[in-house]
Amino acid sequence: MSDLDLDLDPCYPIGAFAPPETISKEFLLGAIATLADLPGELRNAVQGLDYEQLSAPYREGGWMLRQVVHHVADSHMNAFIRVRLALTEDWPTIKPYNEAAWAVLQDVNAPVEWSLELVESLHARWVMMLQSLDEVQWQRGFHHPEYGPQTIEVATLYYDWHSRHHVAHINHLRARKGW
Repeated sequence: MSDLDLDLDPCYPIGAFAPPETISKEFLLGAIATLADLPGELRNAVQGLDYEQLSAPYREGGWMLRQVVHHVADSHMNAFIRVRLALTEDWPTIKPYNEAAWAVLQDVNAPVEWSLELVESLHARWVMMLQSLDEVQWQRGFHHPEYGPQTIEVATLYYDWHSRHHVAHINHLRARKGW
């Protein structure tokens, strides 16, 4: 997350998500490590930013940085629950949510610290759970009404990407603005 290329697409500063054809144990261990590191990476990304800076959009037409932080908490709570459902039910159909609508609810004005603390606790549990999975459990999954079936291993790789993606949004804006 350190080599910032200011010429990258501000919408997808690390590129779009593309799962590998073959998912190795090394990919999964790397994804778990990213999820373990996210709370600190996200906290570092917003460290020292004031209210005005947190109210800046990461790109034209994009969310404010505070919305990005709260979105990570919202999205990752949903993902954690989806994985738990996949582990306890036979390919459940999950309920999607309107992330754009969630991002404009009144709690967008809450201190980002609240979501940082939530992400810290959530990721500690999520990582603990993922580290306990056996090969059969990694292949369990859920049906997403918009995207179809997803295994836990693909969902984990997606949230590895999602974590890096949103931290990059914040870090790229900071670099562009010299913050």
